[in-house]
Amino acid sequence: MQRINKNVVLGLLTLTSSVFLLFQLYYYKYYLSPKNGSVFPKIKGSKTGQDSSRWHVVRKFLALVSSHHIPVHLIDPLLLGLIATDLEQLRASPEGSRSECRYFCAPRDFTAFALLDKTRKLETGLFRAAERVGFQWLKVQSKDPRLEGMEDLLGTEIPLHYIFRLANHAIHVVVFYERNGNYLWHGQLRLKRHVDRKFVPFRKLQFGHYPGAYEKLELQSVSLDGLTVQIPKEPSRFLEERSHSRFIECRYREARSFFQLYPDDMSLDAVEFRKKAKALLHLAAVTLNSLGVRFWLSSGTCLGWYRQCNIIPYSKDVDLGIFVKDYKPDIISAFQKAGLPLKHKFGKVEDSLEFSFQGEGDVKLDIFFFYEEDDHMWNGGTQAKSGKKFKYLFPKFTLCWTEFVELKVRVPCETLQYIEANYGKEWKMPVKEWDWKNSPPNVQPNGIWPIDEWEEVIQLY
Repeated sequence: MQRINKNVVLGLLTLTSSVFLLFQLYYYKYYLSPKNGSVFPKIKGSKTGQDSSRWHVVRKFLALVSSHHIPVHLIDPLLLGLIATDLEQLRASPEGSRSECRYFCAPRDFTAFALLDKTRKLETGLFRAAERVGFQWLKVQSKDPRLEGMEDLLGTEIPLHYIFRLANHAIHVVVFYERNGNYLWHGQLRLKRHVDRKFVPFRKLQFGHYPGAYEKLELQSVSLDGLTVQIPKEPSRFLEERSHSRFIECRYREARSFFQLYPDDMSLDAVEFRKKAKALLHLAAVTLNSLGVRFWLSSGTCLGWYRQCNIIPYSKDVDLGIFVKDYKPDIISAFQKAGLPLKHKFGKVEDSLEFSFQGEGDVKLDIFFFYEEDDHMWNGGTQAKSGKKFKYLFPKFTLCWTEFVELKVRVPCETLQYIEANYGKEWKMPVKEWDWKNSPPNVQPNGIWPIDEWEEVIQLY
């Protein structure tokens, strides 16, 4: 067997050791030097260096944005869940406890913060400073949906997400924008072709899988693991909002195509009706929100939003849906106090309940209650003169937020299926003559109310 040359082996070992030494020097310079702060600081109570590395990345990020006067607040679901359980203790001890690293050392790939658009500063200086302290960064931007109705501004892009990566942890900054309905919105995180898909594990991000809508937040300052951070004043409420925050935009491009085929009615009557219907919808939203009752755009109002991003001028009413499980006995009295007299009440809570309230002029508000079965949902209808009952079947659906006539309001997430169930495949074509008992493709007879129940289930005012 050929003998191995000792000089060659020695040379290889020397070369390998030199490369490893250079790597250590590089790592120390950019990650462990006093200038940049140790990635694995000694924090009392942390169990491993990996735990404390997360704390360090957060500390360095907070110092970075603070030095640039950029206010951010914590929205990380995992951390807010921990904070919610300790909230009273944190409020009672503003300085917090440094005895252990309870929050920022918790196992996770990201820490999520929010940034309000109006507080966003010039990016160039921030990015350069981030690089100097060892961060790699990524900016995700897209078209501004607030300008979708303005053809000359369609190409305007806005930042939606920032990601700052250091060592094995990343900070996800979600940019929130104020919308016309007096709420906050963030966009979806969509990666463009040139972006490195391995920059971070994007699928594990807690925000950005879809756009989201939130109420405006009140913030408070707390000390967590020795770091001062801003958090939502009511963390549990924010987390509840997040679980139902999915947002879908009005289809402005399709609406423009629709109006090219069917020019919009700009007559005085149409303009006046839309004005009254908008005011009625806003009043209904205030009333139902004050009761904590979820509702969504239904029937013709939902069709108007989906098809033309506006109220259908010949519909003559505003239609809302409510799950019967969300029914509250004081709904009628609340609307009456708001100045909307009851026009009719059909059905009962157990079966085919619907209300109609009289708005300004001849505009009325119709509220339909929906019932859930194993494989579908339905709402009922009643013919007053005959007592005949009707049932309108819908595929099961969930609720999303949208913006409609300057209002943050819910619609079925599965809007197309909802619309097609109610109006058929030809829903894109305007139909001005509509018979509620026969025209909908999803209507079916549902028996007749017993005469001895008419006094309860057919009430006209």
